[in-house]
Amino acid sequence: MHILITGVAGFVGSRLARHLLERGDRVSGTYIDARPDLPGVELFEAELLDRAALERAVREAAPDAVVHLAGLSHIGESWEWRRMPDYFRVNVAGTENVLLAAAGRPVVIASSADVYGQVPEGEQPIPESRPVAPQTPYALTKASAERLALAHGAVIVRSFNLIGPGQAPKFALASWARQLAAIRRGEQEPELKVGELSTARDFLHVDDGAEAYRLLAEKGERGGIYNLASGKAVLMRDALARLLAISGVHAEVREGVYPPRPFDIPYLSGDAGRLRALGWKPSRSLDDALTDLWREAV
Repeated sequence: MHILITGVAGFVGSRLARHLLERGDRVSGTYIDARPDLPGVELFEAELLDRAALERAVREAAPDAVVHLAGLSHIGESWEWRRMPDYFRVNVAGTENVLLAAAGRPVVIASSADVYGQVPEGEQPIPESRPVAPQTPYALTKASAERLALAHGAVIVRSFNLIGPGQAPKFALASWARQLAAIRRGEQEPELKVGELSTARDFLHVDDGAEAYRLLAEKGERGGIYNLASGKAVLMRDALARLLAISGVHAEVREGVYPPRPFDIPYLSGDAGRLRALGWKPSRSLDDALTDLWREAV
């Protein structure tokens, strides 16, 4: 199978490219800024807001399917008034450009579990049938992009919390791993700065996510919506305790250093029954993902 990945140099994109190449698939991808070092990947420089560049990439690559992973993805950043317009342009107009550039080919769109908004814990894990109720600028852009995607018959993936190697340090677990590595090297005082630890999230290793994206590119229902989740939520406090145990680093945890985000969701877990029905099953644990984050950090 030949898949073109938008955002191929990103966190999920690079892991998906690796997975596809290991399977013997052909991989093309778009990038911006510096040309990434991705052996075996046919690369095209194309911004999401440059429809002509996207159309050229699809025309020259001639893929069997497109997996759209490029975009802006930090919830907290989306609240910044200088960045908010960028989120709408890139995530909504950019998605429309990808859908049009695909010219009828199957497209898999990366959305987010944040489109569900705050759901009572007793009504979780959340099924795809639950109406969306976005409560942040980021979630609103994703819900809007979904509407466009459905009109084009794309496959929508509502991803819960993917973690693992390559994740940017602006995300909590990756930040903690890097802080602990700096403490171990003597570059930082033995003090770990964290935000709110009472929230719970549904964590999934990014490589299990990559396998799901490949499966959906081949077998996903056109116009279908799929949760990408483990099915269980873990307290951030517990995830931190596991990371501390894996690292072996002793540090004082300073909780609440970073203020809570507006409309932060207290508990989030997803029902991935539709995806499992296609034959997908996660094979990596949270400890596997945390171990990979730690190894990368040191």
